[in-house]
Amino acid sequence: MKKAVCFFIVVIQILLNGYGVDAANEKKNNIEMPDWKTVNQLLPKYSKFVVQDMETGKRFKVQRRAGSQHADVQPLTEKDTNIMKKIYGGKWSWKRRAIYVIHKKQRIAASMHGMPHGAGALKNNFPGHFCIHFYGSTTHRTNSMDLSHMLMIYKASGHLNQYLANADPYQVINAYIAGFKQQDTAIVSKTSLQTVKWVPILEKVENVRIVRLEQLPPEDLTEEISLDVPAVIDWYIKDVGRQTFQGDIHLIRFSPADAWKVDSKPFLKENDF
Repeated sequence: MKKAVCFFIVVIQILLNGYGVDAANEKKNNIEMPDWKTVNQLLPKYSKFVVQDMETGKRFKVQRRAGSQHADVQPLTEKDTNIMKKIYGGKWSWKRRAIYVIHKKQRIAASMHGMPHGAGALKNNFPGHFCIHFYGSTTHRTNSMDLSHMLMIYKASGHLNQYLANADPYQVINAYIAGFKQQDTAIVSKTSLQTVKWVPILEKVENVRIVRLEQLPPEDLTEEISLDVPAVIDWYIKDVGRQTFQGDIHLIRFSPADAWKVDSKPFLKENDF
């Protein structure tokens, strides 16, 4: 009887999250996801193109100025700077956002942050440059993709559900926490078992960092449908400061063929959200 009730709850939660609908309709029309080597040649230094924010639909023009592992770009004019700043709610931020890079007839899935840094050369009232990442591009400090940028690229391309459907439980946890870090409702809701009003919760999160995550080899979990993962996570909460979560993150899936989901209810309660 207990198993039947759990079965019913999981089915309802999946339907409420719209998982089946999203999986069928998530892929965006005419959006390409070429790798960085291809984009690096397509958009060389000093090339100009349009950036469209996925969430707001706002567009602005940029010019690539530098960057070998990703594109270092600047808004083309002061007007473009103002549009970009509006996308970020009037305040510059390191938060990643899913974007489309529009070049001629191509629409390319990408990810940007919104923090001016380093040098700038254009008369655009933008104090420096910002970074745009494409599939396969890396940060200056590593040889791997930044997780948050990668998730935003998948989101823009329509492949986020596909990635999460095939992710091991630890990848799901990392994506879930990245969603909090980037204050992205789509990523958090797709990795959560429950349907929650995420906006007021995410607005409280200024930053979050996984300090420790105990892991078993993913190949040892092929038949499991629930898992408790011990973790230590540092949260930086607005008007509160640093809080450390130390406990188990509970994950559930309907069957070994289905995607892992984080059981948000006890996790959020433990963190006083």
